[in-house]
Amino acid sequence: MFDWMIVGAGFAGCVLAERLATERGATVLLIDRRPHIGGNAYDRYNEDGLLIHEYGPHIFHTNSDMIVDYLSRFTAWRPYTHRVLAAVDGKLVPIPINRTTINTLYDLALTTDAEAEAWLAARAEPVERIETSEDVVVSKVGRELYEKFFRGYTRKQWGLDPSELDKSVTARVPTRTDTDDRYFADKHQIMPKHGYTAMFSRMVANPAITLMLQADYRDIRDLVPHRRLIYTGQIDEFFDHRFGPLPYRSLRFEHVTLDEPQHQAVGVVNYPQGEAFTRVTEYKHLTGQQHARTALTYEYPSATGDPYYPVPRPENQERYARYEALARATPDVWFVGRLATYRYYNMDQVVGQALATFRRIDESLGRAEAAAPPRGLNGDARRPHAIA
Repeated sequence: MFDWMIVGAGFAGCVLAERLATERGATVLLIDRRPHIGGNAYDRYNEDGLLIHEYGPHIFHTNSDMIVDYLSRFTAWRPYTHRVLAAVDGKLVPIPINRTTINTLYDLALTTDAEAEAWLAARAEPVERIETSEDVVVSKVGRELYEKFFRGYTRKQWGLDPSELDKSVTARVPTRTDTDDRYFADKHQIMPKHGYTAMFSRMVANPAITLMLQADYRDIRDLVPHRRLIYTGQIDEFFDHRFGPLPYRSLRFEHVTLDEPQHQAVGVVNYPQGEAFTRVTEYKHLTGQQHARTALTYEYPSATGDPYYPVPRPENQERYARYEALARATPDVWFVGRLATYRYYNMDQVVGQALATFRRIDESLGRAEAAAPPRGLNGDARRPHAIA
């Protein structure tokens, strides 16, 4: 008998397993379909001894001291400031767009923020009501830069034109008039010193946590008795796609090793124009590893495969709302994380959501674990439910 079954051993699942075991002394069965912990943040050493991210680059950044303090229990850190270049018109220029980007592309010599702001303002196209991703960009930088940097990349990434996507997609990328070439502006820009997998391993090392990999929830949910459930998988799958599947975009990764110590000037280069792939990552920039060879990953967007990105369109949010209503009516199950709440979150946001969920669980159940009927073996729990 487990106090909790947690489905999914990514950030949300591992944080909640650790908190429940450490703070409440609860027994936890943590399961995952994949043969490893860490979810999409899983990293590993390849056959050449290079540390790579199996599912593309995961750069940790946050403004939250609380989240850094919590994760620091399980890892030391190395500072890393993420910089990205975009291959545009045969040149490599900083992205997000800044003054250097403009000067390099157009052979200009803008020297102040005011000059760059005026240059962009002269090209921006007024949009009466900003609703789509195209509206966001065109209203800031105009049609030409939109075509060079955003339209092709977005069409590859999402399989849709920016005019068909919610404004949130491109609103996440700022436009700068100074020469700040950092991709993120967060207070904390750091990477786990020994990798994400090592951090997750320490997180779930509590003997009250039992780990079961290559296990599908649907296969074991009625076989392993448990009192309560935390679900971090796809919410539509949990409810057997009752209202139809929620659309996702996926990715295909091509990992290669080169016989050279360094291939790129920065960790990630974006390709918004003709190439089939969207970006290339060189991991030694991220990890700080010293090695005679270097590892790269090419990312190819796909309509099929593992679910990575919820597709932000109004009809999809309406369908999710129907699943959310079902979730709220399901007793003793907490839905947490990207897939369970059909939202795009950064890693720190998932950690914050998981910690907040634990606080709500802790408050609702009290410090002493009350007897609860088991789930599994035809057990039927009837206790208050929450959705993160």
